[in-house]
Amino acid sequence: MIMMEMQYNNSDGYVLDEYMTQEDEWDRDLLLDPAWEKQQRKTFTAWCNSHLRKAGTQIENIEEDFRNGLKLMLLLEVISGERLPRPDRGKMRFHKIANVNKALEYITSKGVKLVSIGAEEIVDGNLKMTLGMIWTIILRFAIQDISVEETSAKEGLLLWCQRKTAPYRNVNVQNFHCSWKDGLAFCALIHRHRPDLIDYAKLNKDDPLGNLNLALEIAEKHLDIPKMLDPEDIISTPKPDERAIMTYVSCFYHAFAGAEQAETAANRICKVLGVNQENEKLMEEYERLASELLEWIRRTTPWLENRTPENTMATMRRKLEDFRDYRRMHKPPKVQEKCQLEISFNTLQTKLRISNRPAFMPSEGKMVSDISSAWQGLEQVEKGYEEWLLSEIRRLERVEHLAEKFQQKTATHESWAQGKDQLLILKDYESASLMEVRALLRKHEAFESDLAAHQDRVEQIAAIAQELNELDYHAAGVINEHCQQICDLWDRLGTLTQKRREALERTEKLLETIDQLFLEFAKRSAPFNNWMDGAMEDLQDMFIVHSVEEVQKLISGHDQFKVTLPEADSERQAILSICNEVQKIVQSYGLSTNLTNIYCTITPEQINQKWEKVKKLVPQRDSTLQEELSRQYVNERLRRQFAAQANIIGPWIQTRMEEIAHSLVDLGGTLEDQMTQMKQYEHVIIKYKPNIDKLEEDHQVIQESLIFDNKHTNYTMEHIRVGWEVLLTTIARTINEIETQILMRDAKGISQQQLNSFRSSFTHFDRKKKGGMETDDFRACLISMGYDLGEAEFARIMSLVDPNGSGTVSFQSFVDFMTRETGDTDTAEQVVASFRILAADKPYILMDELRRELPPEQAEYCISRMPPYTGPDGVPGALDYTALSTALFGESDL
Repeated sequence: MIMMEMQYNNSDGYVLDEYMTQEDEWDRDLLLDPAWEKQQRKTFTAWCNSHLRKAGTQIENIEEDFRNGLKLMLLLEVISGERLPRPDRGKMRFHKIANVNKALEYITSKGVKLVSIGAEEIVDGNLKMTLGMIWTIILRFAIQDISVEETSAKEGLLLWCQRKTAPYRNVNVQNFHCSWKDGLAFCALIHRHRPDLIDYAKLNKDDPLGNLNLALEIAEKHLDIPKMLDPEDIISTPKPDERAIMTYVSCFYHAFAGAEQAETAANRICKVLGVNQENEKLMEEYERLASELLEWIRRTTPWLENRTPENTMATMRRKLEDFRDYRRMHKPPKVQEKCQLEISFNTLQTKLRISNRPAFMPSEGKMVSDISSAWQGLEQVEKGYEEWLLSEIRRLERVEHLAEKFQQKTATHESWAQGKDQLLILKDYESASLMEVRALLRKHEAFESDLAAHQDRVEQIAAIAQELNELDYHAAGVINEHCQQICDLWDRLGTLTQKRREALERTEKLLETIDQLFLEFAKRSAPFNNWMDGAMEDLQDMFIVHSVEEVQKLISGHDQFKVTLPEADSERQAILSICNEVQKIVQSYGLSTNLTNIYCTITPEQINQKWEKVKKLVPQRDSTLQEELSRQYVNERLRRQFAAQANIIGPWIQTRMEEIAHSLVDLGGTLEDQMTQMKQYEHVIIKYKPNIDKLEEDHQVIQESLIFDNKHTNYTMEHIRVGWEVLLTTIARTINEIETQILMRDAKGISQQQLNSFRSSFTHFDRKKKGGMETDDFRACLISMGYDLGEAEFARIMSLVDPNGSGTVSFQSFVDFMTRETGDTDTAEQVVASFRILAADKPYILMDELRRELPPEQAEYCISRMPPYTGPDGVPGALDYTALSTALFGESDL
């Protein structure tokens, strides 16, 4: 047999020498061995028929049936799937040579260099040349494309056999001749892939013929691999033909490689579908939590917006207590839910980026920004509601005070005015004597003085009524009616007084005498009596103070009042001395003891009684003021106690916020170290919670004491609450960010050094330290890292890292960009290719194929999501796997 020297040029441009380079010399010596020729003739004939059967034909004699070139061209078309040039149909020798040349030219076009093989030898029926040509075809189309771990052709096929048979006893594949003589290697290959076909444990190494017959029969019956070898020839030949063995073994490779490829494709699809199903569950959970939180905000907001005023302090205090319960019990769990919702959203987006899926867009109104906006609106309404509650309590406190004061002054005034109008309309002067008339005139003058003295009280009553109207007092109508009655009576008293004076003055001309002492008593006793009434009102007057200074001011005014008491007592004694003088005159001149003072109704007994009451009220007022002073001292202590804690807690919260911010800038340590540090911060913050609770308790005591200001600190409880909530949210977000970085690092194989390098570059170019690089800073960062940026390329990159066009690049987007194009992630093209394998290269796939190749859950998922195939070559029940792959990755077209 003439030896052939061939080279194969694959699509990548490298040159593959003809197989078996290490045993070339030995092969040349045995090439003329009749046993080898017989094995090759049978094997190559069976191999050719395994392909020609697909075209409905076969060969009987390999050197005769290929002589006209027709079946040779047909064989090449079947195994390549390509159309060859139209064959010549003539029966002349030159027609046959032309057909064989077309076949040889096609082989050469596939990168095979044929040496010493010509069409004339094939047409002449040269067996050795024909076998060499068929081996060339087998090597090119059945063996060359075999690749296992960077080895190909013979070496790749041998490595594949070694890997598959390694676990089996009595099997040691080292070559393609003697290693296969006992048949166990063939049985091991079948058992490895189809253990249901062979019971390998029952095989006997000492029965090579039985082993070979079993393997060849099972391969033909169950694997559609024809019997290409003769077991007796293999056993009887010292060294079986290597080409025949390789040809037969390659059929096993192609038979089983397709199943492995389908399994790999199915696993890939299961992986992609599993990730998608998990992400959908996370999306549904986010939607549910977002809906519940927004519904709670929607239900809570109208309650906080309700500004319906109440009429009593008790009702308003109940509202304030309900608000405190909301702050203590109802709101904190919702703050935690909001924080957890943001963390879940960030984790979901990270998983979507890692799995190369489109970003999750919640349904309308349920974005994180929407929830934050709704939450901010809730807090604004909450703040307004608290301010309104406190304002209403102050208003009702003032209103109740004014209402009680109004009742006191009106009672005093009505007590004084009772019957005055009836006295003014009396005509007693008509039957009185001159002395009596003059007495009536003086009495009327005294009444006018008394009337003028009561003018201030009437004005005060009107002013109080006006203020109650301005403060929207619920019984303002009753107050207004009462005030109008007093004013009407006051106007009538003024009119009646003027008329009576005119009448008395007309009568005065007829009268000549009047008792000057009674007149003087009336003139002096009336103002003094009015002064005592005013003093008693002031001593019993209610007061509202909010500080020690205000109480001390009242005490100072009270002390000044007490200083005037000796002078008032002198006036009292002077007034009483007038009565004593009257008694002396009566006794001296023997006047009637039944004389009455016609100028006034005030008696010395009344003056003494009121004086004693004034002296009794003075120490009571002292006691009341001292009690209020003690209460204000207690309030001051509460203010200082709250301020002392707030002035510690406020800076402590600020310090923790600065430490967390500093730790984000400091690149020292691994992500796990940073996570440990953040957990330590979180532990410290949680342990500090009792201090916040203690401050809340002090604040509640302060509010119950109606203390509304505190000059000892700039921190309010609202400041502390907001700072504390921001601190909790910040530490939770920071931990989530580090967890996200760890997840991304592990998923994409980013080293700690790379992450630190990313963080260092990001921090350096984040010039304004706002947690995001501006566009120019990001361009400078990329240039510093070696990117050659044109405007179009930079615009493409910006569309990836800043899809919303905000003008800033976050650290998360920066890391995504740096790792995106190097990460090992699934793509829509890969999924389409995997489906194409399961569909046996059809552009569509059937339900039965999906259920056969995929687990039940994933198969039903695909069937429910995959639209019908609408191509011209479709069949009933065909499904479009390309559309599903595109939808899974959010791409518009492949």
